[in-house]
Amino acid sequence: MLAAMVNGASRAEREEAARGEALATLDSLRGNNEGVGSSALERAARRATDHFAARDALAGGGAVDGIELWGRRIGRGLSLVAFIGLAIYLYVTYFAR
Repeated sequence: MLAAMVNGASRAEREEAARGEALATLDSLRGNNEGVGSSALERAARRATDHFAARDALAGGGAVDGIELWGRRIGRGLSLVAFIGLAIYLYVTYFAR
């Protein structure tokens, strides 16, 4: 409080400055967060959908090569099929006896 008196700022000015700083912090948090109200499962599903749709190739902002885009999509889809096949094989081999 003594420092504020030395600076010459009144209490109302200090409160207004603190209020402005708090509002700026809240605005930056809203911009950085995808949504506080959405569930973690919903965010994970959205990220998986974006991954398999190869939206990371579209995020560059430049010209997107259609062959590269479809190559990513096909490759990621085949990797999912291979993962599911491997999981079924391991389950049948080691657990279904």
